[in-house]
This record gives sequence, structure tokens and C-alpha cells, in this order.
Amino acid sequence: MGRFGLVLLASAALVAVAPPPQATAAAQAPAVTVEERRLDGDVPRRILADSGFDGVAPAFATSLRDAGSYAQAERAAVRHGERLWQRAVDRAQGRGPAGPQGHALSRDDDRPLYWARLAMTRELRAWHAESGLSEAAGVRLLDRLESASRGQDSMAAGDRDRANGVKRIVVTGFDPFTLDRDIRISNPSGALALALDGTVINTADGPARVETAVFPVRWGDFADGTVERALRRTLPRADLFVTVSQGRVGRIDVERYNGAWRGGFGDNENVSFTGLVPVEDPATQPQWTRTTLPYAGIVAADTGRFPVYDNTSVTEIPAGGTAPVVRPEGPTPGSAARAGGGGDYLSNEIAYRATLLRDRLGLDIPGGHVHTPVLQFGPGNTDPATGTVSDPVFVQNRQDITAQLRTIVRVAAEES
Repeated sequence: MGRFGLVLLASAALVAVAPPPQATAAAQAPAVTVEERRLDGDVPRRILADSGFDGVAPAFATSLRDAGSYAQAERAAVRHGERLWQRAVDRAQGRGPAGPQGHALSRDDDRPLYWARLAMTRELRAWHAESGLSEAAGVRLLDRLESASRGQDSMAAGDRDRANGVKRIVVTGFDPFTLDRDIRISNPSGALALALDGTVINTADGPARVETAVFPVRWGDFADGTVERALRRTLPRADLFVTVSQGRVGRIDVERYNGAWRGGFGDNENVSFTGLVPVEDPATQPQWTRTTLPYAGIVAADTGRFPVYDNTSVTEIPAGGTAPVVRPEGPTPGSAARAGGGGDYLSNEIAYRATLLRDRLGLDIPGGHVHTPVLQFGPGNTDPATGTVSDPVFVQNRQDITAQLRTIVRVAAEES
């Protein structure tokens, strides 16, 4: 997801809910978000119906209406969030129904998870508006639902496997994005996360268990520390991590350098930010971080149909300069970042944050970012206004990308 790729269900009766002790501010109903408003389009409704995920949000709304306290509402958010994530993982890995007979989307499709989660957050906002809870309590409930339904909570699992000599690999993906350009969009990095979560990859050095999560395409969540919260408890117990996003057409890039700069491209809320990546302790913030993935071994391996590149190019303002300069071989000493190898969008930022966290924690583990090819529809299905939500070429492209990235993760584990 670099620069290159660049319900409402009102409760029938008011629920008396006791706020947590810290939530004493007057209740304010959060507005329905830009992302949630897109749910009313034909494509999201079709994706939810054809996957069988259209019942997820109504079931969650029923649990919220039955909640008699903040604690019960929080438990419902976590329980339903975890169920959604596991259901999406199971579907992608061939367990359970794919959807209504005769209308099912391909099992590897990441979009049902995305749209079902948004339907749930919209239900939560509507319920919160009538609950009497404070704004802070509503934010907390949304946070719990988000982290549970994205696999971020369950990434902490797997320690017992590592204790038995099984390596542990962390892989992250992203939601679909640029939805105003084409609301049918799928993100192969999200599909990869669903396909790999909880699986074991057999390497030349023995088995390795993969734990995955997906992240939102929202500047604000990153500024609020969503990456660090999810990875701070996970990376110290990992043997390898790979952040993944969608990049350029027809190629895979292993990004050598990550820059501390936001370039301003609009996110899924149509919000834009330009400036330094906001982090804790900015006084010690480096302009650049770099991959510790075994990029030479990855590039040399026969991993699949798409060519794989060690991408060393960055854009910088040289020390003492004022204008941005492209540096094909990486940054020069004292320069200010304007784009990492992965650009200046949230894919560069997750790579920067994850590798900065690695360095600040003093971890000596391989980790870095890989950009997948852009996922393309088949010929004749490129117009979002008239095209179908899927087609055989689209499915094959996504499956090929997933298979190749699975191999790249295995190679990275073996070469490290």
C-alpha cells in the first residue's frame, strides 16, 4: 500500500449501561465515518451477502442491546471481534462454508472481513449514541473491537510452540484502500494475512508458526500508536517479522530503507497528513531505518511468477540542501527523508515504525517490508461502474501473490 498502489441499527429500547469509573464525561455520539458510509453501496452489500458475512453485524447489534453494563458491552465487542477474525481466517484456509451456495466469493477474498468489521463499528457507534456512555468509553469499545477483529490480540499466541523449538514469524497486512477510485478493491496483503495466520511453514531449519494481523489505512490510527501497541508485545518473542502491503504493478519489492516522512496521500477516511512520522520520543527519531530481512537471498530465490527486487531507492533532502533528490542507492549521511523505498504512505510508515521499534527494543531479528504487486482485475472488468466484484483473473492473481509471498516468508526464515 505504498504511493505506487497508490448499520445503523437503532436499539428498540434504551439500554441502561453503567460507565466504567474513568468515563465520567458527557456522552457524545460519534459520527458515522467516511469508511462506514461506503457500506451503503451495492458492492459492499454484495460482498457481504455472497460471503455469508452479512449476518455478522446484526448478531453483534443484538449482543449490544442485551448488554447491561459497560463490562458486558466490552466483552461483546471482544468476543464478536475475535469471532469475525477467526471466521475470516477459517474461510480463507478452507474451513467452514464459503458462503451461500452458488453465490460464494473465492475463499481467499479479504474483503468480507473489511466490510463486516465496518458494519460492526457502525452498529457500535449507533448503540453508543443511545447508551449514556461517555465519549471515552465509546472510543475504548471501538479500540477493543478493532484490535480483536484484526488479529492483533491473537498475535500474542504461539509462545508454547516457540518453547518447543518452533520458530515464530509475524506477518502484517492492510485493509483495502483507494476505495473511492474503485470500491471493489481487494488488498493482497490482507488476503495473505488470512491465508497464513496460525499456519506452520516447514523450513530447512525446522517448522515455523506464522501469526498475522491486519492494520487500518488511516493516518490517525498510526499516530495513535496502533502499530506499536500490537507489535511491542509480539516482536520480542518473534524470530522474524515481515510487514506487507500492495505496491507496484507486476513486481515485488523488498524495501531496503524506510523514511520518517508522511507524504499526504489521502487515507480511507479521506484525511491527509504531511510531515514527520509522529513517534514517541521524537528527540531520538532517526530519519531512516533499514530492513534486516535477507534481501539478497530473497531476490535470488525462485519464489513465483512475479520478479522480486531489492529496492534501494529513496527520496531525500541532502544535508545542507532544500530540494528533494532521488537517491537510487539509498540515503546519504545527514539527509532528511522525503520517501523511503516504499514511498511516503502508510506502507512506508508501518515499515518505519516496526523497524524503529525493533531497534529501540534492541532486538537482533530479521525484519522489514515487502510490497506485493498491484492486484488487477481481468481484461474487460476494469470499469468499477460496470464491472463485477470478482473474476477468474482477479482470483488467480491474488492466489499467485499469496503463494509467492508465502514462499518469500519461508525463504526469509531459512536465510536468516
